[in-house]
Amino acid sequence: MRLTPAPQPTGLSAGRRETLYRQTLDCVHCGLCLSACPTYRETGRETSSPRGRVYLMRGVAEGRLPLEAAAEEMDLCLGCRACETACPSGVQYGAMLETMRAEVVDAGLRSGLGPRLERLALRGLVARPRRLHRAFDLLALAQRLRLDRVARPFLPRRLRAMQDAAPRVPPRAERDRPAERLPADGPQRGRVGLLVGCVMPELFGRVNSATCRVLQRNGFEVVVPRAQGCCGALHAHSGDLAFAAVLARRNAAAFAAAGVDFVVTNSAGCGAALREAGRWLPGEGEGLAAAARDVCELLDEAGLRKPLRPLPLRVCYDDPCHLVHGQRVEMQPRRLLQQIPGLALVPHDDPTSCCGAAGIYNLTHPEMSSAVLARKLRALAAADPDVIASGNPGCMLQLAAGAARAGLRQRVVHPIELLDEAYGDASAAAQR
Repeated sequence: MRLTPAPQPTGLSAGRRETLYRQTLDCVHCGLCLSACPTYRETGRETSSPRGRVYLMRGVAEGRLPLEAAAEEMDLCLGCRACETACPSGVQYGAMLETMRAEVVDAGLRSGLGPRLERLALRGLVARPRRLHRAFDLLALAQRLRLDRVARPFLPRRLRAMQDAAPRVPPRAERDRPAERLPADGPQRGRVGLLVGCVMPELFGRVNSATCRVLQRNGFEVVVPRAQGCCGALHAHSGDLAFAAVLARRNAAAFAAAGVDFVVTNSAGCGAALREAGRWLPGEGEGLAAAARDVCELLDEAGLRKPLRPLPLRVCYDDPCHLVHGQRVEMQPRRLLQQIPGLALVPHDDPTSCCGAAGIYNLTHPEMSSAVLARKLRALAAADPDVIASGNPGCMLQLAAGAARAGLRQRVVHPIELLDEAYGDASAAAQR
């Protein structure tokens, strides 16, 4: 009998070990992050908390632990960065998590069919707009012919869960990208570039259109560079930092060539990724990072132009993690919504915690994602608004699907859609 040598434990690459070790020293082990962490709230395990994961990271950086010992917890983390907001010491947990995930991938510890398909989809589909558009064409056709329902009984449980999470694809007319240049209405206040995103045009083209209209109404010329592409957020979250840097470089060049004052996003995950461009591309990405603005942040800073027509609605605003924790944009969307006559902003008990979407986490970890979402839905059900507003496509899909399963009556919208409706645009009103 021939014995196979046992695999040797892996550690961090030399280039990252020292940086990660220094970053872990910022943690003073106070535990203030524990109550903010969704996985710790669900499991009660120290290792599933930010503090516990930082201990694991330090152990790996010091060579006391093999990388395998930390890999599972790095994967279980939602990456919501709520711990960064809670932390009094400024621990850069999000950057450390991305480093660890990249090391796990580079060491070959994410193996099997699932991770390979994920990488293939992110690189070969999500990052390629034409392929992605054709894929959504096929999904739309399958939904129209109800082929997805026919195939359902034959699918494994995990694929059935993914099918349930899949939204209805909008009509193709709603999936067209905005024109390359849209003039400002009235006196011009600036020239901005819009990052249209990868999923946004396919599932939330209406949000991109509303964003353009509201920016135009407020005196901004909107430029939509055709050379732009995916922001790289999903790739970085999955440990593919090298490819995320490639995508960031392309966007930095596209928006620099457009000569815009700001690069505007209406997706919290994309905005957070743009603000990381300086870290992903030292010496190249700092300009893109400095120019990045969430649309609500920019409009709040500039001041809304009036008048706005009344909207008699009770609205719960729910903070996307990568907006409130990743970009520190919290009050700006609320201040904008409060300027709409007749709209009542209704608080709920869990606004800044994760909804469980976390990019594609709801597909890769459906059980934990559902448990995290359940807390959120209980808080929203108790507040009982007419509308739930959130500024990220993944959050909107997650909240809408969860609300439908729970039998809640609320529709889920982007805050910019409410502003667009309040401006009385005929096309926006026709969609209601």
